[in-house]
Amino acid sequence: MGEKNRRRAVRAAGVTAGAVLVTLLSSPAAHALRRDDGDDPGSGLSIAETLGLFVLTPLLLFAVIAGLVVLADRRR
Repeated sequence: MGEKNRRRAVRAAGVTAGAVLVTLLSSPAAHALRRDDGDDPGSGLSIAETLGLFVLTPLLLFAVIAGLVVLADRRR
């Protein structure tokens, strides 16, 4: 491995480690064991609602944006 590739690998590892550290430090509330006073989380989502919200909606949004890009490109 050349010196240039080694520097890139070290830089990539540093950026990755920094991103992981920022993510872990910014989400301590997600790992809380106790509920806060006044906390009212509501009912949970069903599997269908979860898949629709976190899978189907982004896929549909991606398809719409890709379709608009293709249409705009075809008009030229």
